[in-house]
Amino acid sequence: MGKLYLVPTPIGNLKDMTFRAVEVLNDVDLILAEDTRTSGKLLKHYDISTPMQSHHMHNEHKTVDGIVSRLKAGETIALISDAGTPAISDPGFLLTRACVEQGIEVDCLPGATAFVPALVNSGLPNDRFLFEGFLPVKKGRQTRLNSLAAESRTMVFYESPHKLPKTLAQFQEVFGADRAASVSRELTKLHEETIRGTLAELADHFSAHPPKGEIVLVVAGKK
Repeated sequence: MGKLYLVPTPIGNLKDMTFRAVEVLNDVDLILAEDTRTSGKLLKHYDISTPMQSHHMHNEHKTVDGIVSRLKAGETIALISDAGTPAISDPGFLLTRACVEQGIEVDCLPGATAFVPALVNSGLPNDRFLFEGFLPVKKGRQTRLNSLAAESRTMVFYESPHKLPKTLAQFQEVFGADRAASVSRELTKLHEETIRGTLAELADHFSAHPPKGEIVLVVAGKK
């Protein structure tokens, strides 16, 4: 019986790759990559020559059975995403569940993920928090937001830069314009920044300064 490794990759700064992650990617028989072109740059940087295979949200339903068969035959396989920890708003859950059901060992390495530094940088309470990831784009979005209106824990969301202004406007309607929040973008990269304030202040700021890069939005819970 083989083994599946879930290997976090840097969310921006290549120096955030761990020694163990490099070792695992060198030693496994196959690397499953969300985008082989993106991951190819990372592997080249660390001189890793392990074969890669595409595994992403559009084909994972079709590839899981074949991967499980290879693992049961004794191969060791690593799953990586373009950035961060697999299965956190990225492919990984379906394969992990299939491996668990088949008694195949799964080992998730610790490493980079965007929401943890954003949560800590926010200055908002982080002893208890709710990770929502990406909200539904259309259907069910308002229902999900309404269900969070009375949430007392700090809430963490992922958002794309071009949708941030609309999301901040929706958040003001649901949580109130005076609710404390923070927006972190380009985490670990050269132009990393975290802007803190009320939802109204953040909306004004990003209306005047259109954001770029990956966004993590942290919102205080209801008092």
